[in-house]
Amino acid sequence: MEGGNPPDGAAPEPGGQNGELPPEEQEKLQRVLSGCLGNLPALSSKIVRIFTSSTFTDTTIERNALMENVYPKLKEYLRERYGLEFQVVDMRWGVRDEATDDHMTTQLCMQEIDNCQRLSIGPNFVVFLGQKYGYRPLPTFIVATEFEMIRECVKSVKDEIEVLDKWYMKDENTVPAVYVLQPISSILTNFNNKRHQRLQEQDQNTWWETFLKLQRIMRKAAQVLFITKKLDREQMHNYFMSVTEREVERGILKANNVQDHCLAYVREIANINPTMYRFAYKFVDFAARNIDGEAQKLLQVLRDEKLTKKMPESNLVRFKVEWGREGIDKDTHKDYLENFTNHFHTSIAMLVDNAMAKHERLSSDPVFTEALQHLHACTKYCKVFQGREDIVKKIEEHIVGPSNRPFVLHGESGCGKTSLTAKGASQIKSWFPEDRQPMLVIRFLGTTPNSSSIIPLLTSLCKQICVLYDSPSDDIPDELAPLIHHFKTLLNLATEEKPLVLILDSLDQLSGSDGAHQLAWLPSQLPANVKMILSTLPRLYGILDTIRIMIEPEENYVAVLPLGENLSGTILKFWLKNANKAITDAQWDLVNEAFTKCNLPLFVKLVFDQICTWKSYTKPSTTVLQFTIHDSIMKLYERIEIQHGKTLVAHAFGYITAAKSGVSESELEDLLSLDEKVLNDVYQYHLPPVRRIPPLLWTRIRSDLPGYLSEREADGVNVVGWYHRQFIEAARERYFRNLNFVSVVHANLSEYFLGIWGGGVPKPFEYTEGQRRMFKLDEMKGESDRKVPIQRLVFSSDGAVTRYNLRKLSELPYHLIRSHQYEDLYATVLFNYKWLHAKLSSMPLQSVLADFEDLLEHVYQKDVKLIADAIRLSSSILSHYPDMLGPQIIGRLLPYYQQNTNIRSLIQQCDSDGLEDCALVPAHHCLHTPGGPLQYSLEGHPFAPFGIGTTSNGRYLVSVSNKFIIWDLSNGEVFRNVVPGINGIMSNLSICENDKYAASFTNNNQVVICTIMTGDYRIITPVMNGKTASIIGTFISNSHVAIWTSLEWYLYSTNGDLISRHDTPLKMPLLAVDLGNDDKTYLICKSGTENDTEMALEVQDQSIEPFEFHSGIAVNKEKNILYTCIEISDNAVAVYKREDSVWRYDRTLGDNFDIVFALTLSEDENYLVATIALGYKLWNLKTDALVQLKLPPGTRNIPTKNQLSTLVVFTKHNHFVVAGVRKNMYVWDTKQGNMVKVLDAHFGRIISLRAVSSGCNKVISSSIDKTIKVWNFDNILEDVHSIDRMEKPIETIDLASETHYGVTTSRNCVGVWNLGTGKLELSLETKSVVSLAVITKDGKYVAAAETGKLLIWEVSQESASKVIQHKDIQQLLLNEGDTRVITLAKEGFNKGKVVTYTFPEGEPVYTFEYNLRVMKPGVLTIDGSFFAVLATDKTGDVLGVYHAKSGTHLYNLGLKYNNYKPVQSMRAMRHDPHQVVLVDEEKGNVIDLKKKTVPRSVSRWNGMVMKNGKFGLYAPNRGGLQLLELKTGKTVRTFIPRVAEGVFSIDVMFTQNDRHVVYYHSGHRTIRVFRVSDGKMVANFKAHAEVKAMVSTAEGETVVIGAVDGSFTVLSIADPEYEESVEFLQCLPSRNIQTNTPNGYRTMNGDIVQSKNSMGTALQVARFVAKARQAQKSRACVIS
Repeated sequence: MEGGNPPDGAAPEPGGQNGELPPEEQEKLQRVLSGCLGNLPALSSKIVRIFTSSTFTDTTIERNALMENVYPKLKEYLRERYGLEFQVVDMRWGVRDEATDDHMTTQLCMQEIDNCQRLSIGPNFVVFLGQKYGYRPLPTFIVATEFEMIRECVKSVKDEIEVLDKWYMKDENTVPAVYVLQPISSILTNFNNKRHQRLQEQDQNTWWETFLKLQRIMRKAAQVLFITKKLDREQMHNYFMSVTEREVERGILKANNVQDHCLAYVREIANINPTMYRFAYKFVDFAARNIDGEAQKLLQVLRDEKLTKKMPESNLVRFKVEWGREGIDKDTHKDYLENFTNHFHTSIAMLVDNAMAKHERLSSDPVFTEALQHLHACTKYCKVFQGREDIVKKIEEHIVGPSNRPFVLHGESGCGKTSLTAKGASQIKSWFPEDRQPMLVIRFLGTTPNSSSIIPLLTSLCKQICVLYDSPSDDIPDELAPLIHHFKTLLNLATEEKPLVLILDSLDQLSGSDGAHQLAWLPSQLPANVKMILSTLPRLYGILDTIRIMIEPEENYVAVLPLGENLSGTILKFWLKNANKAITDAQWDLVNEAFTKCNLPLFVKLVFDQICTWKSYTKPSTTVLQFTIHDSIMKLYERIEIQHGKTLVAHAFGYITAAKSGVSESELEDLLSLDEKVLNDVYQYHLPPVRRIPPLLWTRIRSDLPGYLSEREADGVNVVGWYHRQFIEAARERYFRNLNFVSVVHANLSEYFLGIWGGGVPKPFEYTEGQRRMFKLDEMKGESDRKVPIQRLVFSSDGAVTRYNLRKLSELPYHLIRSHQYEDLYATVLFNYKWLHAKLSSMPLQSVLADFEDLLEHVYQKDVKLIADAIRLSSSILSHYPDMLGPQIIGRLLPYYQQNTNIRSLIQQCDSDGLEDCALVPAHHCLHTPGGPLQYSLEGHPFAPFGIGTTSNGRYLVSVSNKFIIWDLSNGEVFRNVVPGINGIMSNLSICENDKYAASFTNNNQVVICTIMTGDYRIITPVMNGKTASIIGTFISNSHVAIWTSLEWYLYSTNGDLISRHDTPLKMPLLAVDLGNDDKTYLICKSGTENDTEMALEVQDQSIEPFEFHSGIAVNKEKNILYTCIEISDNAVAVYKREDSVWRYDRTLGDNFDIVFALTLSEDENYLVATIALGYKLWNLKTDALVQLKLPPGTRNIPTKNQLSTLVVFTKHNHFVVAGVRKNMYVWDTKQGNMVKVLDAHFGRIISLRAVSSGCNKVISSSIDKTIKVWNFDNILEDVHSIDRMEKPIETIDLASETHYGVTTSRNCVGVWNLGTGKLELSLETKSVVSLAVITKDGKYVAAAETGKLLIWEVSQESASKVIQHKDIQQLLLNEGDTRVITLAKEGFNKGKVVTYTFPEGEPVYTFEYNLRVMKPGVLTIDGSFFAVLATDKTGDVLGVYHAKSGTHLYNLGLKYNNYKPVQSMRAMRHDPHQVVLVDEEKGNVIDLKKKTVPRSVSRWNGMVMKNGKFGLYAPNRGGLQLLELKTGKTVRTFIPRVAEGVFSIDVMFTQNDRHVVYYHSGHRTIRVFRVSDGKMVANFKAHAEVKAMVSTAEGETVVIGAVDGSFTVLSIADPEYEESVEFLQCLPSRNIQTNTPNGYRTMNGDIVQSKNSMGTALQVARFVAKARQAQKSRACVIS
């Protein structure tokens, strides 16, 4: 349950917890991470991909049985256990005919075998052999010299020559030339004409006759040529070989390590009856209705010799069966099929298990695999690179040159930027001398998930750099701002011997989330020995424009232009030569014409791939080229549609294009197998045994897309997607013009990831009318299991989560939104606890929010916005503690429980499903709610941010403490975190007019200038006159910065160069400097004495007359109008206008007799506000009308000396005036001056206030509590669900045991709280410090210790009913049924005094004093009979024992037991009225007050004890928590291992029912709850603020905490192990739906709660809790 679960697939770093890597793997790791492109290791795979080889007809039953019963189980097993995809390539399943029109099946089979061997983990090839050798196709291609020898052999037979020449044509475009077997339909035009069955049958019969004739001709000729030694045996065998043998040869005979990768199944049918030809031909080779002896001999050699020799016995399995009615059938051979399928399942699973056990550790290391993927991509791009030497030379000059700025390639899509960066990368190591070993880190952005968005990208780069430079990688931050800073810091690790070269290609392919396109993460200046190369499109997302602001030197930019006609032709010839291809002169003319129209590299590649399909004999009418990239891609799509069917291609390409992160080929097969339109199109003329798409169909399509589909890893699987942006755009235009089709594609993808038809659920379908007629079907409808997987959210083993279904988590929301399935989206994703928890646990928090933002861009839904904002408000906790989802959602959204059904549903799930993750649940609303004016709460400053400001466009907020944090106001995320490494704290903030710079000064006389967009900074340390002079202000313009002390000011350039130094006029103390837009410098000086408010406005060059004023001043932007108070008009505000160099009186804004503290002008200069003691005065400067803005009674403004500004701002369009006073924000409307809202903004004093009206309507406040809050004033009139809290930290809590009340103390206030509602019912303000308070069981009376007094308070009254003078009270205890209050006080230095009073009367009962060494609280025995104190007498330290009711001193017990140490605390034993425990630094010592003995001392025990007295706790403040058996002192349960967590304060206790242990750790700020019976942690609750006090309620179901922010939170322990605990949660008032009644409200249970007064309501609420308690059953807590 610990927070911060790593995303699925996260592995230990090399050399981490799993030990050091073996030397060969360590060497491989270093080579890959340092960017060595030679001898690259193969990419690790995430798939088990098996090619199954068999003959066409004799294994149909077996292959169908595997498809139906085994493959789905294997798919599920591998996905759940290892997270692996499973795919079977069966090129014969679902295909009716062995002959294919283009004769390419054999070649495709070979490609697929190679793919399986390349990609598959473990098994990759399985062969099924029987007694049939199988189909022996004609060679599709024959080298011209060989074919001409064959032709020579048969030239004397005219009809044989004719048939050869008719079916084989010479292609001179292949080098060397070949003869090509022509497509069947090019000669027999009705061969594929399924619409005319008779014509098709004629052509098919003709083809098979021709096929046999060509076979005989070639075999006869080959034998002659072999005998004459013109062909060797292998060449001759080529004309006799079956497809199956060719596959076995490729998959087994010529493969390596077959024992790890291959299986062979040999089945012998004992008594085949060849006379039953109708069935027998399926199982044995026939020639002219007789068994084909030649084929049988070839089979025997293959099966019994070659295969047996190569395959180990363990991998070769033989079955012997009897002939059935029709050969092999399901019924007769049921046992055989069961044995066969079981063996297949077991064997494949075992091969995968073995492979995963051997799987090298590097392949599961994300640092290694990420770097390797990009190196492979680099190698691929380099292979096709030609020319562009001039640009490569410029890259070289930059890499070896002195520039410390990134180098940028930019150009249009398809211009070859990626190939150029790859080529440059491939040569970088050669540009350095041998004694320097450059570390090359390369990323082709957008090609892998970890290079597609900014946080994973930077994390991946940081980890790689850490390994390269042997730096620890375990402190890489998760959040963006610290991550950016960490990344830039790591760049400094580069050395002269090991320089670092970073290449980031295609910045435009980065997701825009987290502000990636604003490039805050990009260093504009690089450390020594670091170089960076970037590439981007010129106009997308404004990326290039932003870079130009950050990187100014023009020599750092290269525009990548088209290739030009000549270079295009040269490159094409080079590629053709490498591919052993050529084209005719006429075809070259077509190519050259195309290159005159377009010569971008991508276009050249498209042309190359197209002309590679041209033969020298291709008709000119079909050799047509398009003239643009877009048209070429469209033509490619059209060609594939014609070849493979428009429906199949459109849907396959649709799924690839629509997928968020691509689709795996296994997923694509599943999707097509669930798509009725595709299946009805494919199965027009035959019905499949299982309604799935034949694998061959997709394989053929993919082979016609040479290199245009890229393979990459996404969400833990290998996926395919379009390799270039232009293919995506063309596919969208071609296939997604029909919006209904788009919706259907996304709906099908949604259905798949929802898993509706997974795990054997049959999917209904309808036969087409054509199928019904053709197959004579009675029914129009059917249903079929499509063999697709269940889409579980999490995969678990033995109850523990092993991995998350990242594919589902990533893809499903995307498709539900785009298919407009909003109800499913709400139920399954956005308002689904399990979904949100799974995604938070496995993915970055931003990806969770992205789902909500994605929906809100399509349709606005208030509930969705509320949840998104709640998660955003909770982001700092949820990003590290995903198990806190339930408490955070409940704590923030309970106010919406009544009205919002979606939110109610989510909270109910948190109250049920969420308890498995965190069983400590808020009983009431306790955290800021979204939906009101609070938009963001920004935390990150270690000190109070005194300076805040925004850029003029309202996009960024700049804040300072000991660092600059720049926030993106559009999402509340940190845009930039700038740590200048100063010792002092910055005190103000000035931003220049063009938003380029921000400046601030520190309390140790430094000034920091920060470039907002780049994060670069400069520190200025002025040399000042006088040792005591201190900087008191800064002001920055676009080009200069002014810095001032009280007697002088300095002008610097923004580069940090001192320009001039100036004394103040007449040595007057300087208050402010303003560098005006009119090139004048305006100064405000203190002109009077220290005790008055006289000031003067001066101009440095004295071009304007000085102006004297008092109290406050406001000047417009043009510096020609000012508003102020002057001596002659006293406190009235006068208006002056400047004429040239003189200020002329204009008018007075009415009478004002209040002292003015400051004046503030609105942004548009239409309003002026004056700050006065009891509020504010607002003038409309157009009419001079005055409106009074009054603060509430008892609240006032406190002036400071020479105050020029105050915490007052105007919102957008001047609708509201907002003022910050103490911790509150007060809001008035400007028209009437009515106070419309009081915002309880912070729990510390507000220190800065800013308004933003450009593009938004926000007010930003910062506080001494270190937080910054952003308020959306468009929502200012929305309901604010306030949370009661004390003004100061809560120090103590005491609970009433019989009612639902508690009392708290906080410095100068006693509060009585309702535990049912979390509301502060009543409070008693005290005049001095209050340190303790206790409440009676019935909640009616409180006793409190104030400085020098004891207060007795009847809670229903407004003031204390009795005040007793009593100094220095240290302890308060209620006794004798709450009729007595015992006080323990310190009397002088070495005496303690105990006074007991009647309660609530306050009459003294007894008093006694005792001597002491150190004051410690006393202890009252469990039954209230004895009171014991730590005292001293002549013998030393003693325990003074007194009768608690009479005060009689019974005796002093000397503390002389073994190994006595000074006592730190005392507690009563809960099971024995005569025993207490004295706790020292080493142990707990039980004292029996009756027997005056020490029955036992228990080492490590902290004195906490269960009611039975048998078990206690050990909780050292260095970490660890154990349950001790007190009889033996042994540990019986370890809750927290003894891990070093630093020395922090610990608070630990048993709950009152002894079921749980509650443990608070101040360092982590977490409350962990452990179940005593089994030691399981049931909650790890991250508190919103530091906890100062923590107690358990009497029934033990609830923990109450008081925090440093004054909040009071009631947390229910809803342990799912105890049913009544969950029932208790459901009975809470906050979980009851209320309906209004005339006299109050009615709950779901029908109870009416009166609402006349707060205490009455509170008592009613308490009744609910009593009901809840009655529902609880007593259950003993057993420790085993």
